[in-house]
Amino acid sequence: MEKQTAGRDKLGKLAPKFAELNDDVLFGEIWSREDKLSPRDRSMITIAGLFGKGIVDGPFASHIALGKAHGITKTEIVEIITQLAFYCGWPLAWKAFPIIDEVYKDEQ
Repeated sequence: MEKQTAGRDKLGKLAPKFAELNDDVLFGEIWSREDKLSPRDRSMITIAGLFGKGIVDGPFASHIALGKAHGITKTEIVEIITQLAFYCGWPLAWKAFPIIDEVYKDEQ
């Protein structure tokens, strides 16, 4: 897995410990436990968790793109959001679908 630097890049000066934990622990130690869950499965879980909390902005778009890189197809992510819409909120799905469309725009 590629070394994560987003925390350091965006928050390294303001919150260096938080940036370190984000990059080294969350994305380094947790996401690298591929013998427990695949990156694809972790992406699905993370997307569902963010959606369930109503977070369909920057982090959501980033995790949709990461999920795509981990092999989640456009059909699968649309189905995931359709399923979640009934449990987490219809308006959230309306916010999520344009983000998905943008991330998967090369698959039109």
